[in-house]
Amino acid sequence: MGHIYSKYLEQATEALGSLPGIGKRTALRLTLHLLDRDLAEVEHLANAIITLKQHTCYCSSCNNISDKETCAICENPSRDHSTLCLVENIRDVIAIENTCVYRGAYHVLGGVISPIEGVSPNDLSIDLLTQRLQKQNIKEIIFALPATVEGDTTGFYIFRKIEPFNIKVSILARGIAVGDNLEYTDEISLSRSIQQRLPYSTNIVNT
Repeated sequence: MGHIYSKYLEQATEALGSLPGIGKRTALRLTLHLLDRDLAEVEHLANAIITLKQHTCYCSSCNNISDKETCAICENPSRDHSTLCLVENIRDVIAIENTCVYRGAYHVLGGVISPIEGVSPNDLSIDLLTQRLQKQNIKEIIFALPATVEGDTTGFYIFRKIEPFNIKVSILARGIAVGDNLEYTDEISLSRSIQQRLPYSTNIVNT
């Protein structure tokens, strides 16, 4: 960044620029926008971020983001808790919830297996998943993982881990293009993929 005449402006711009997807120009524009806002509005934004960091946790059951030990979905008696939708992250939960067609529960892995990125099975909530299968009456697991090599590898690994439980395992219909993440898939395509899900087969990773 070129010379800025206020060190405070420079500090704020650098802080915003550290966020993903925020370049130097966008960071500077956001900083100047905040500078023009009332102090109360800026304090409200700052407090909301601090509160988010201090009070947000992960559900002890499904690993979803929550305000308390158990998330609202896991606590909801109207959900079908015999069906689990296995997803990579919270963004995928939001994408599926936006379709309004799925009424089961979730299990959030917190990522996918990727040796290149240094993500191993031990970095994911796979052990928590097997614990749920031991304690809860789970009848079906839907693999709603990215249609990528990493997503397929993760699905294959978990399928092998949960085979002894003899639970029905299905996978989203391939209405989702290979290489796509759920969060970028339109709601109609995602809805159809959930409703037309297929039995999971180790052959799927080669199709």
